[in-house]
Amino acid sequence: MPNKPVPAADIPPSSQKTSYPQPFAAMMDGRIKRKLGDFFGLTNFGVNLTELAPGGMSSVRHYHSKQDEFIFILQGSPTLVLDEEEYTMQPGDCYGFPAGVPVAHHLENRTDAPVVYLEIGDRTPGDEGFYPYDDLMAKQTPDGKWRFYHKDGAPYD
Repeated sequence: MPNKPVPAADIPPSSQKTSYPQPFAAMMDGRIKRKLGDFFGLTNFGVNLTELAPGGMSSVRHYHSKQDEFIFILQGSPTLVLDEEEYTMQPGDCYGFPAGVPVAHHLENRTDAPVVYLEIGDRTPGDEGFYPYDDLMAKQTPDGKWRFYHKDGAPYD
């Protein structure tokens, strides 16, 4: 951990592009995450500085059983998708996703300019991710990693 403030843009992007299995991993090609919370050794919550290239998306549409999420737009105009509703966001806009509320969400960059935002989430153990629009579900392991399954329970390999 550094002993002085650092520019967030100087924190290297995550070497792991995504933990999603294929074909979902390919959908994250336009996303770059800088794991600011991990860089500073935070363990109770995570903070990511995330950039979406034109055509990029934040995640597969999902919601969590135990973990809260929050986004704050810094640059660009992403589209926030909440189930079937869509909202264009601007710099300074924010939105929170309470744990256990079954509203599948993600951001899409439908513009020709980059989108940059902060995403903040807690790290409550035993979380599950639900993906109602895709053949995907996720369970968090005791070490905090994610395992992905088909909706019939078969693991992705």
